[in-house]
This record gives sequence, C-alpha cells and structure tokens, in this order.
Amino acid sequence: MRILVVEDEKKVANFVKKGLEEEGYAVDVAFDGEMGLHMALDGVHDLVLLDIHLPRRNGLQVLQEMRRQRVTTPVLLLTVRATIEDKVLGLDSGADDYLTKPFAFQELLARTRALLRRQSENKEALLRIADLTVDPVQRVVQRGDRQIELTAKEFGLLHYFMRNPGRVLTRTMIAEHVWDYDFDSMTNVIDVYVNYLRKKIDAGARPKLIHTVRGVGYVLKAE
Repeated sequence: MRILVVEDEKKVANFVKKGLEEEGYAVDVAFDGEMGLHMALDGVHDLVLLDIHLPRRNGLQVLQEMRRQRVTTPVLLLTVRATIEDKVLGLDSGADDYLTKPFAFQELLARTRALLRRQSENKEALLRIADLTVDPVQRVVQRGDRQIELTAKEFGLLHYFMRNPGRVLTRTMIAEHVWDYDFDSMTNVIDVYVNYLRKKIDAGARPKLIHTVRGVGYVLKAE
C-alpha cells in the first residue's frame, strides 16, 4: 500500500518514511501544503499522514480541499496542538484520526494499520483469481491448499496485480503504486521482484497467472 507523508520538518518526515518503508509500505513525501495537495489529488495513495502546520498551505486547508474535490483517502492529522477544539476542528474538516506530536512510532504504525485495515474492509473483501486468493486485511496468500509466504514488497506487488486482473501494468505504473515517486522504473528491480513472485505463485501450479507483455509490462490473468 502507498502512503503520502506531508510534513515540513525533514527530520521527522525522513524518520517516518524510513520506518514505514521498513514495514513494506511505499512512501512519498511532500514538505509543504501546496505540493502535498497536488500529490494527494492524484488519488494513488491509500493513506495521507498530514501535518497541520505547513508552509504555503496549512494542513486543514489541504484536507478541506481534498474533501471538496471528493478525494476520500483516509487522513491521519499530525500536530503539536492537542486541545479538544483543535481535534474537533480537524475531524469536522474530514480527518479520520488525530495524533499529537511528539508521538511514538509504534503508535503511528498502529493507527496507520487501523486506518488501512478499515479502508480495505470498506473497499474489498477476499481477492481471487483461479485458485489464488489474497486476504488484503490479514495479508494472507493462498494458492489451492498451499499458503504462500511473501515479503512485504512481494505482497504489495501481488496486491496491486490482484486489484487489476486482466489489465496490462507497465513498469512505470508498478513503480508508482508499489514503490514511490522517486523510484527509477528503468532499473531491473521490478523484473526481479516479478520473478520472485512468479517462483512463489506459479511454480508447479496451473494455470500460470503472471504473464509478460513484451516491451510493455506484466498482466495477471488465468489462461
């Protein structure tokens, strides 16, 4: 899943980015409200971690504009202010949760998981193609009666495929949804991970599900 962090304190932003990436999330960072709003309106993120005190446009303005433009991505507000009035204002503006600085990363991670789990439960139940099933909430993958262990990045890649069955996914599309804005899609990292996934999903199984579209990318389909 892909998370947008909008935070002007670069030390905090980089700390959060690193921690979330270690948990297997793709993470983009914006350091001001204007850039944060621009990236949030793309609609490619599963969650936005949004600081309230931002240059160029504050977090509440970003949030209000997101909701005005019908972007329903869950938003976790981050702020040093913790009065009841502030929390009510943030929640009334469309925030889904609120976390006061300074915070423990484990609490941030727990709130992140809760919001993503709620989002997944609202959007999709079990994903299935042929005899391959993916539970996006519990992060369980099974082919037939065989449970498959995946790394966080492999799961993210498979989840993206499963949400787009029969659709040809280019390397750029995969990079943007499974990695982040700064990822160089011209490297062979994506091909390497697709091969890892193939060995775990398709080895010794029929039908083959992950197919190469020469010169374009990959597609998940049952043949």
